[in-house]
Amino acid sequence: MTGPAVYGLDIETDTSVDGLDPAVSPVVSAALSTAEADEVFGGPEPALLAALDARLRALDPGILATWNGAAFDLPFLADRAAIAGVPLGLRLVPDPTVVLSRGPLAGHAGAYRAWWYGHRHLDGYRMYRGDVGRVLHISCSLKAIARVVGLTPVEVDRERIHELALDELDAYVASDARLTRMLVERRRVNMISFVDSPVSP
Repeated sequence: MTGPAVYGLDIETDTSVDGLDPAVSPVVSAALSTAEADEVFGGPEPALLAALDARLRALDPGILATWNGAAFDLPFLADRAAIAGVPLGLRLVPDPTVVLSRGPLAGHAGAYRAWWYGHRHLDGYRMYRGDVGRVLHISCSLKAIARVVGLTPVEVDRERIHELALDELDAYVASDARLTRMLVERRRVNMISFVDSPVSP
């Protein structure tokens, strides 16, 4: 079945401080997975954010897939870009219809609909939680869903990201971006009903 390209996005944050608080924790790695390749962005945070934004701007419009990105990855990136003074093509609009399974990201009231240049956002976690998780009574974490469908995630201690060697960090963030893309693509037949509606400029 043809349709818009799906791009998987994942970020990792500095767990040597509170890795869940964008006010204090920088983004240390990001990955973008396309059908052709997985790309990892690292280095100083301003350069990382600018490179990720430039890559998304260059890609043909598609579906930007995250896993819990509506409540975490995208607002985290927006906050860090604002702190670093890096303009992004990311637009967020609060979405009060999203029921969070835990408290919101520090500094935020809830989740968002999103648009990044020509890419509409889809939160894979919300898609799977809405039916698969409820029917099978399983966790809808990225790793749990990946294992259920026979995919093999890279596993690390999520609270010790700061202790990973660079190659280990690259492999971990790329794996999560790739799994996100693959899991969303598996649901392509009903994917469009979960894509965020357009965000007004």
